[in-house]
Amino acid sequence: MSILKPKKIREMSEKEVEDKLKELKLDLFKEAGTKEIGGSVKNPGLVRETRRTIARIKTIKRIRGDKK
Repeated sequence: MSILKPKKIREMSEKEVEDKLKELKLDLFKEAGTKEIGGSVKNPGLVRETRRTIARIKTIKRIRGDKK
């Protein structure tokens, strides 16, 4: 999983953005499940960055929608 900056997200196609969003949400869901069953998160900072990247993607998608 990589952290995406806004410039990189804007360069991606709609399909790529959707796929990346699904991938990030799945990773976040897996980490939450691990935490829920009593496990420890391997990298807590990565969870935070994943949430932020999801927010970036959603924001850019909303802006793209407003332009069209």
